[in-house]
Amino acid sequence: MSHPPIAHSLYYGYWLIGAAFVAQFVSAGMQNYVIGAFMLPMCDALGWTRAEFTLPRTLGQFVLALVGFLIGVRIDRFGARPFMIGGATVLAVALYQLAEVESLTGWIVLNGLVLSAGAALIGNLVVNVTLAKWFVELRGRAIAWSAMGVSMAGVVLPPVTAALIEAFGWRATWQLLALVTLVLVLPVAGVMRRAPEDHGWHPDGWTVQQVASGRGAIAAAEFATSLTRRDALRTQAFYLLVLAFGLFTINIGVMLLQTIPYLSDAGFGPTTGALMISVASVPALVSKPIWGHFIDRVEPRPLAAGGALLTGASVFVIVASVALESLAGVFAGYFLLGCGWGGMIPLSEVIWARFFGRRYLGAVRSAAMPFSLLFAAGAPLAVSVYHDVIGDYVGALLTVATANLLSAVLILHIPRPTPPSI
Repeated sequence: MSHPPIAHSLYYGYWLIGAAFVAQFVSAGMQNYVIGAFMLPMCDALGWTRAEFTLPRTLGQFVLALVGFLIGVRIDRFGARPFMIGGATVLAVALYQLAEVESLTGWIVLNGLVLSAGAALIGNLVVNVTLAKWFVELRGRAIAWSAMGVSMAGVVLPPVTAALIEAFGWRATWQLLALVTLVLVLPVAGVMRRAPEDHGWHPDGWTVQQVASGRGAIAAAEFATSLTRRDALRTQAFYLLVLAFGLFTINIGVMLLQTIPYLSDAGFGPTTGALMISVASVPALVSKPIWGHFIDRVEPRPLAAGGALLTGASVFVIVASVALESLAGVFAGYFLLGCGWGGMIPLSEVIWARFFGRRYLGAVRSAAMPFSLLFAAGAPLAVSVYHDVIGDYVGALLTVATANLLSAVLILHIPRPTPPSI
């Protein structure tokens, strides 16, 4: 299928970075960054336990995996735009209806099923697969710049959401978030395009003359040696990457959801909890371009191991500081945590693309999602259940930190798959 060229002197991939930034701000924000502020007021108003409140996020991981699996091949074929338009609409409807929730069943269906499906259609898989097709040699920086939207959500949304809940109540705040979703996502969805070759571009914006001189050789070789979903599923590397990044990324879901109640229980208060999410999100935001710069210049696996090591160590610092009632130590722990978070998305996306190529990347990445959900779905719920049974968070958080350290070791030892014959 042929497409008309995009008439603009600036490489169009840079517009996609901006669109992906906004989409990930909304997707990550509405799934993860705002929910902690709602936990205590909604549990108090509706009589739920924290484990019950957490159930939708567990269900949501299954929904994300299912939606991702179903659309992965279609992203490769049709691009991100139709999925993002539909996703923005579904997400906004779910957010608006959460203002009317009265029952636990309604909460689980709206937040766990509908909201998660909408967020999946505008989020990480959709935009990062697109960027991986438009950028090869500059992929680390491109994905890092766009992933700053995730961190910006952490900087902006927790304190703003907490302030809105205090001023207008939690029901009106859900409705305001629905409006924000439509206003931000629908315009950027129209910007998205499938692949540079559809519009007469070369990956990374190289000109015809640069490609003729050999500048695009890496992109051409990666395309030619890309593994299909079937080929990838036959490799050991596929499953080891799932395990390694599963142990790495459980950190973020747990800490985003549990920080406010954890620090509130410890006597620091919900405002401090919301502030600490922002404290982590600022270095996550600022460090992403730095991570991206090095990802494009050196082997990314040692960098990923370092990032996993840093996140695990930071949780140990946080737990120790809370036990010592040291606000300065808590601040330092969350700052270090954010530095580790900064590399999490660009490192994982670049490693997946380098291992399996860009041609079928949507299909390959979506095939990993059902396996990844075993970690992402179970960890936040397990931590909430641990709290409800034991009465504190210490043992659960130390387990999460240890999983991060194991991830660091594993990432260093994953063999790169053998590409198919050209």
